[in-house]
Amino acid sequence: MHATTSMPVMPPLHAVLQQHEITQAEFARAMGMSAAATCRLVKHGLLPARGPGEVRKRAVDYLKGRGVSMALLRDLVLPPSRVVAARKEVGPAELHLGEAAPESPEPTEPQEEESMLLRNEKITPAAKRHFQLPRSPFEDDIQSRADVYTTANGRYVSRVMLDAALNHSFVAILGESGSGKSTLRDDLEERIHEERRPIIVIKPYPRQPKKSGGKTMQPSQIETAIFRTLAPGMSRKSDPEERSSQIHELLKSSRAAGYSHLLVIEEAHRLPVDTLKQLKTFMEMRDRLRRLIGVCLIGQTKEMRQLLNERDPEVREIVQRCEQIEMEPLDNDLQGYLEHKFDRVGVKLADVFEPDAVDAIRARLINKDALSICHPQVVNNLVSRALNAAVQVGFPKVDAQVIAGC
Repeated sequence: MHATTSMPVMPPLHAVLQQHEITQAEFARAMGMSAAATCRLVKHGLLPARGPGEVRKRAVDYLKGRGVSMALLRDLVLPPSRVVAARKEVGPAELHLGEAAPESPEPTEPQEEESMLLRNEKITPAAKRHFQLPRSPFEDDIQSRADVYTTANGRYVSRVMLDAALNHSFVAILGESGSGKSTLRDDLEERIHEERRPIIVIKPYPRQPKKSGGKTMQPSQIETAIFRTLAPGMSRKSDPEERSSQIHELLKSSRAAGYSHLLVIEEAHRLPVDTLKQLKTFMEMRDRLRRLIGVCLIGQTKEMRQLLNERDPEVREIVQRCEQIEMEPLDNDLQGYLEHKFDRVGVKLADVFEPDAVDAIRARLINKDALSICHPQVVNNLVSRALNAAVQVGFPKVDAQVIAGC
């Protein structure tokens, strides 16, 4: 059974051009199209019958260059999601880029879709063979610092974390799940080890949250981590004030030996307010003018913003001391990230992806609030799913239509 063909279409561009003060004549000149063809494209979304895929790409590239956001370009970059399903029925040779696809199914709920993108997706053996991958670029992929891909934002976060260790400042790293927060922490520890820096990282073990939603990390866990790291055999005082004095002396002795200290708290969005306030006690420990310990909180963006709310009088004093830094999505660094990942397993990205696939991933990872969720873990899962899907439908490479169907 063959797909029904019709005039190739894309979303009308009239509103986008108006919003960005681009005249139809300017657009026509940039596209190299006649006034009539441009009018059909701008007002009705009708692509020319010849070379619709190239026209679509030129339109996206031009509008990106004029500052149109990927959120507005999403529907231009992504073809209908049922194209892949249609290709399964009619075969790759019978449905061409730009042809109208069968009616789309009911859309997935945005929250369910985002949750699906966070689920771990493994590349199948068949996909590995097809794309000549000796192993997955996304599983056990960080074996050394050379394996870590860092954006400009990631490099800045790393510098801030190192500075917190050297100068004992107070920072919070905020990021969505899978945004690379823990990878940067591991990279910092590896750097300290490789460069033999006199920095001691202190990490309390986070407990699992209670079923009731209770937040479990207590100040005593932080104290335990300090004793375990600096003096594992020391007998601790039972009196809280005497115990604080012990910790103070331990930090002073360690500083006298040439060390600086960084307290790193993972899953910090689960911290009880009382524990957050108690951090002030540790940060106020000094050896004359110099603070003795820096603090780095690492946690989920939304929950951390609620916890570190400067308007909350209960935590205002401690929050005002904290520099909050957010992990940014890959977005413009996506191409470099994917090239790095595939290069680490000896495969060129161009041997796996068609040129339109990277923009399609960016567009696919715009959520219901028009915000990018183009974070490493989400990208890894989407790309793995796309590799598997391409093999299933017999495509030699992953293209925008495969991405749209995943």
